[in-house]
Amino acid sequence: MTEPTVLQSRITAAARATVYVTFTLALVPVQAFALLLRLPLSRRIPLWYHRICCRLLGIRLEVYGRRSRTRPTLFVANHSSYLDIPIYGALIPGSFVAKSEVAEWPLFGLLAKLQRSVFVDRRVRTSHLQATALGRRLEGGDSIILFPEGTSDDGNHILPFKSALLSVAEYRVQGKPLTVQPVSLTYSRLDGMPIGRHLRPYFAWYGDMDMISHATDLFGLGRLTVTVLFHPTVTIDEFGSRKALAQHCHEQILRSHADSLSGRIQPMVGTSGKWDWIRWRLRPRLSDLKGLRRAKKGFASPREKRASTRLDSKTSKA
Repeated sequence: MTEPTVLQSRITAAARATVYVTFTLALVPVQAFALLLRLPLSRRIPLWYHRICCRLLGIRLEVYGRRSRTRPTLFVANHSSYLDIPIYGALIPGSFVAKSEVAEWPLFGLLAKLQRSVFVDRRVRTSHLQATALGRRLEGGDSIILFPEGTSDDGNHILPFKSALLSVAEYRVQGKPLTVQPVSLTYSRLDGMPIGRHLRPYFAWYGDMDMISHATDLFGLGRLTVTVLFHPTVTIDEFGSRKALAQHCHEQILRSHADSLSGRIQPMVGTSGKWDWIRWRLRPRLSDLKGLRRAKKGFASPREKRASTRLDSKTSKA
């Protein structure tokens, strides 16, 4: 029984790795071209790319809460694996703050540059310089994803947040305090079964783990369910100092992470999970409105007639 399981795992890992690398290399010149011409598309491609990567790698997301739509927003998140990047990237249109060594990594360094990541030296004595560099990005309307732990954790515990890394939260955009939103991520289930402490090192990448061997094992596993929770937004003015802000964000993420590990987390009122929020629309779709206008003129297509009927039924119910 052991050999078929191992063989199947290796086949799955090889298939996922092949598709992932092929898809990535095909999209690299497209994103590079969009960045070169400064096209607005360069901000959307990373979001689409990460969403497709999550599907390719068998990742199922359960998302609770509402992502801040304010631009710019500083997203403060926990970090336990390189797998966090496509997950956060699939949900948040923004740029990551990465340590300067990442820029030199093969492939991943290139991908980080193509997503316009901000590379910083995380030593405390240079934190004010990093805040200045990040401030310029925020002034341009770019949202930032920050990992204030300063490194990756083991997936079971949340490391203390370094308040120095949150100095960027003191930046004011057009005289207003920067919006800050804590975000928690938990690797909760594998093939529908809760992930225990003994399985968590398969997903968490920390310490001196070798990335290649770790990724080989990870890619060969089954379908992974990840729980992501967007907490209410805050500003530094509500706390008076970045140390108090760091403590608040840490407490919020620590509590929801523990609830996710124990299975106690529940959707909050007015929210939805499992990708539903991505398809949320405040207004009727443009195709629905076009179908309604054409239907009134008597020459709508069958698809537009169905859209018109759907819109009329929603209006009558309201």
